[in-house]
Amino acid sequence: MLPRFSFLDMQYNLSKKKFLKKPSRMFSQNSGTLPMYLPNIEELKQVFNKFDSNKDGKISPEEYKAVLKALGKGNLLTKEVQNIFEVADLDGDGFIDFNEFVEVQRKGGGVKAADLQRAFQAFDKDNDGKITVEEVHELLKKLGERCSLRDCQKMVRAVDANGDGVIDSDEFITMMTRTMTTY
Repeated sequence: MLPRFSFLDMQYNLSKKKFLKKPSRMFSQNSGTLPMYLPNIEELKQVFNKFDSNKDGKISPEEYKAVLKALGKGNLLTKEVQNIFEVADLDGDGFIDFNEFVEVQRKGGGVKAADLQRAFQAFDKDNDGKITVEEVHELLKKLGERCSLRDCQKMVRAVDANGDGVIDSDEFITMMTRTMTTY
């Protein structure tokens, strides 16, 4: 079976700039001009489990930084991560448990169109507006996914609606939001 990959697997790949402006901006409300998508609980659990590498039921700042580092965002400062945890750690224990993770996602208004574009850019390493099989393979490998090049080819073919062998922005958004509700 191919690994299932949704936008929420990329949710934590938000840009450094977004975190630096204001920690709670990561969870800000939509301006109303662009569509937003509400993820389902299974997808939230998958993303939470990506962060919770030691499987103790909570995300530590160290686990959070390790995921960011794997995505090439290792330059996020400890203070910035602390600020993010101040927003998300609702009970103040220094960790983010699954209920806090879900609550922050709900209060944040879901996944914004701009977040989807940043996720697309995380895959599109050469900034040509297309995601190749090799780019999918490279990023999934950095995320610790065990996925062969052949599996990545199958994933791209499954999403490639126009048959050009790559994933464009529209195909990517369709793939990432197929199980989410627009609001």
